[in-house]
Amino acid sequence: MAMMRESSGAGKKKTMQGRKKIEIKKIECLSSRQVTFSKRRSGLFKKASELCVLSGAEIAIIVHSLGKRLFSFGHPSADAVVDRYLGGGNSDAAEVDTREFNRHYSDVSRKVEAEKKRRDVIEEEKRAEGDVLWWDEDVEGVELDELEQYAAALEDLLRNVELRANDLVISHSLPRVMNPSAEGLFGEENKLGE
Repeated sequence: MAMMRESSGAGKKKTMQGRKKIEIKKIECLSSRQVTFSKRRSGLFKKASELCVLSGAEIAIIVHSLGKRLFSFGHPSADAVVDRYLGGGNSDAAEVDTREFNRHYSDVSRKVEAEKKRRDVIEEEKRAEGDVLWWDEDVEGVELDELEQYAAALEDLLRNVELRANDLVISHSLPRVMNPSAEGLFGEENKLGE
């Protein structure tokens, strides 16, 4: 259904629509200044709250109004954040925790490296001895329950390979305009929306 536009401006409203960009300078009218303070303060606290939720940041905002009133926002609390900032908080405990986590990370990293070396040695020994991998073994010597486990594992593997192959085919069949980073079936991952 087609709509006709009026060519004359007689039917248009004469009110302001949308937001109007204001010049950033001190507002001279006291009542307008107080209204602006109230609206901007609530907007500021809302944005700070969103930042806390999205990023996990700890934030404190303290505002002193024209009417000599104090307003504050804090996550987890304004006092806790200010105490940490001024050094009155338990910063030594945080340093100890960080050192302990770093020490634990180093220990775990060393253990992982040792296990990788151990795995490499075992694989090398198996190759030297001529051991056969489970999928290369003769099925005559394998028990029925083991064969069922192998069959289930192979079916899972086949299903995962098919899903991944379908994903790759679909993602690489998109037009180059939408997917400029597609570089063949095993090329770089797609980066849509960047």
